[in-house]
Amino acid sequence: MQLGKGFKMLAATAATLAVFASAPAAAEQVVKLGFAAPLTGPQSHYGEDMRNGLTLALEEANAQKIQLNGEPARFELVSKDDQADPRTAVQVAQQIVDEGVQGVLGHFNSGTTIPASSIYNGEGLPQIAMATSPEYTAQGFDTTFRMMTSDTQQGAAAGEFIVKDLGAKTVALIDDRTAYGQGLADQVAKAVEAHGGKIVAREYTTDKSNDFTAILTNIRGKNADVIFFGGLDAQSGPMRRQMVRLGIKAPLMSGEMTRSDTFLKLAGDDAEGTYASLAGVPLQQMAAGTKFEEAYKKRFNKSPGVYAPYAYDGAWNMITAMKEAGSSKPTDYLPELRALQRSGATSESIAYDEKGDLKEISVTIYQVKGGKWEMVKTMVSSAN
Repeated sequence: MQLGKGFKMLAATAATLAVFASAPAAAEQVVKLGFAAPLTGPQSHYGEDMRNGLTLALEEANAQKIQLNGEPARFELVSKDDQADPRTAVQVAQQIVDEGVQGVLGHFNSGTTIPASSIYNGEGLPQIAMATSPEYTAQGFDTTFRMMTSDTQQGAAAGEFIVKDLGAKTVALIDDRTAYGQGLADQVAKAVEAHGGKIVAREYTTDKSNDFTAILTNIRGKNADVIFFGGLDAQSGPMRRQMVRLGIKAPLMSGEMTRSDTFLKLAGDDAEGTYASLAGVPLQQMAAGTKFEEAYKKRFNKSPGVYAPYAYDGAWNMITAMKEAGSSKPTDYLPELRALQRSGATSESIAYDEKGDLKEISVTIYQVKGGKWEMVKTMVSSAN
């Protein structure tokens, strides 16, 4: 029995379609980017906020189907919990390296970032970290970059504000002995003295403490005009409550880790009048802050915290460098990262100096008024 001509044509067409259907899709390369931050414990809200900003950037990049090395790239985040612990950070840094990543977006804390940076530098992996301690980019590595303003820059602005705007002549300092807390307090002390103020007390605590009665009692006898604390909201919240209980009238000022909803919850009504310095400008005043906020809320069903937009820009800085180089190979895109000039969510002028610090310096001072953080003053300048 002969097959009809029409039947033969249908069979041939079906066979052709079957061949196309079974043909492999265009090759796709997976670009792994390492990430580490505290994802458990009292600092986990910082790590989650940072990770969400990175996730949003990588998902947007994947939707754009960026071509690298002539192939579509899919970016994946290799996420690790460093528990805000330096020893753990070194361990997870090696784990991240062993995963075969092409770059690192993290760590969060200065105390974890600095020891981990040696691991990444040894592998030639570019690292863009949230860490703000000046020591991070002062190591002489060509692989270290920042997501936000350093403590040198922030401390200088905070110290100037304390003396010039608050009119303080005497200042007491407390820090938690972490690389972040001690580093920030050191820079504030330098700035206060440079502008004619005097440091009348320097006390120390830890990032695990919650009873500050003894050191606050010592400070009370010094009659300081302002008390500055370098440390986390988990400590500054109860510290502020204890200041009020001891009858200390001087305002508390702290850094960006205190400028949080967690501080407001922990300090309660006693939070009123507290100041905090924060690298950058308010979200609504950022170059594309409103757009970022809308995208973040849509993706995570909540408002972004302090660090999310900087993490978002940090990820896009690395991805943009890869796009410019047409490659995810660190030796190929590292020069592009150093020469980066782009407009992002946080600034219209994102660029790095020779150390890997951001060239644009912007610091905003906030104060708790009516139970909310409100902007007091923003200072923007250039590092060069």
